[in-house]
Amino acid sequence: AFAEGIRAVLSGASAGFALEYAFPTPSGQLWFAGKVVPFPDRELASAIVIHENISAHKQLEDRFRQAVESAPNAIVMVNEAGTIVMVNAQTEHSFGYARGEMLGQAVEMLVPERFRAAHVGFRQAYLAKPESRPMGAGRDLYGRRKDGSEFPVEIGLGLVENHAETLVLSSIVDITARKRLEHRFRQAVESAPNAIVMVNESGRILMVNAQTELSFGYDRSELVGREVELLVPERFRQAHIGFRRAYLADPVSRPMGAGRDLYGLRKDGSEFPVEIGLGLIDDENGSIVLSSIVDITERKNASDTLKQALNEKEMLLKEVYHRVKNNLQVVSSLINLQAGSVKEETTSDLLKQSADRIKAMALLHEKLYQSKDLARIDFNEYIRSLVNHLLYGYGAHAGKIRIDLQIDNVFLDMDTAIPCGLIINELLSNALKYAFPGDRPGEIRITFVREQGEWVLTISDNGIGLPADLDFKHTGSLGLQLVDTLTNQLMGHISLDRTGGAAFILRFAETP
Repeated sequence: AFAEGIRAVLSGASAGFALEYAFPTPSGQLWFAGKVVPFPDRELASAIVIHENISAHKQLEDRFRQAVESAPNAIVMVNEAGTIVMVNAQTEHSFGYARGEMLGQAVEMLVPERFRAAHVGFRQAYLAKPESRPMGAGRDLYGRRKDGSEFPVEIGLGLVENHAETLVLSSIVDITARKRLEHRFRQAVESAPNAIVMVNESGRILMVNAQTELSFGYDRSELVGREVELLVPERFRQAHIGFRRAYLADPVSRPMGAGRDLYGLRKDGSEFPVEIGLGLIDDENGSIVLSSIVDITERKNASDTLKQALNEKEMLLKEVYHRVKNNLQVVSSLINLQAGSVKEETTSDLLKQSADRIKAMALLHEKLYQSKDLARIDFNEYIRSLVNHLLYGYGAHAGKIRIDLQIDNVFLDMDTAIPCGLIINELLSNALKYAFPGDRPGEIRITFVREQGEWVLTISDNGIGLPADLDFKHTGSLGLQLVDTLTNQLMGHISLDRTGGAAFILRFAETP
């Protein structure tokens, strides 16, 4: 009977906890933790065990209360009837009540009035199928302070079971600051001048702004929850899925579709050119892709108009160069005809030199007419054409002279090419006429290279050379005077090397 009494006391004292029973045996010993131990005073032994079990229970309860009290979130414990049985300090701070005002009250006092009736139903449904989970998934939840003001919250639910009843433990987080940031973010997105589309990892649209509705012709309710490929022309959709997955595999903020023309698809089926910038937002539910979409219809139209105007201008310039070339050739031919009718050899020679100069300029306009780039002339090709023209003009004697060309890939603008072409014409003509008298064979070398940021043009021959007393910069020869003048026009420097014939070396700065 005594032992049964001890068991009953211990059972009442240790509700919800597994405790060790101790009771006396008929032989005067103590039965404790499955063992018989000697203990002369049975009543004292029983009292010690009861005290130790109650102390252990009290210690655990104190630790639990300390943990709840120090929690950074509001903690509210409610029984099956919806009555508050425990709160912590953060609950007092968040809701503005003293805990004495909350204990024993229905938990609905912390819920805005418009939600109270529904809250009772949600609470009862939870008790019918209790499990630890977030409360109100997919709904905005609010708490109500003592002063009547409301604030947004997130609530986690957990179950505490004891022998007497089931208790629900609610962890409540005030998310006012987070909601404020979300509101500012949404305001920024909504007021953006570009269409903004937010897409989750599966490619479904989570959010759009007003500009998206305007650009694509959809109401946002028609877009949210749909696959983003709805906004992509059908011929690009399959490829877009692959591009989207590739971006998520290696996400980095960047323009989309670099080097490709991108198009959006409106609700009415029409397409429009776009530029798209991609960015990534990490969310607790996964990665979210933020797309900024710019309608570039006006820019593309302006670009197409500009390209058309440039093409027309290019065609006009080519026509101008073609006409100038033809006119110069006509003038050159007329001068040559006139030279042929002049009996005085010196005058005829001067007329032929003038015709060659005009021909040199005509060749430049011809090369520009043939060039894809009207701003620059392929000077390598030009020099070869000029050499062929002069060799043809000097007839049979030129056949005994070898021309060696060593020319880099030289491209010159018109302002540089004309003086360079005339200088080559003058120096090459002089070499053909005077360097190899009496049908003497020989070699003329033309090199045009880039050295240390400047062009170096060299025209040399292994002929008889120039007279030792000739100052080529101060001479009565019109050709050499023209060479000196054109060198100054290029802001260059020309020198003469008399070793083994004659070598004119022209240096001038490379134009940017």
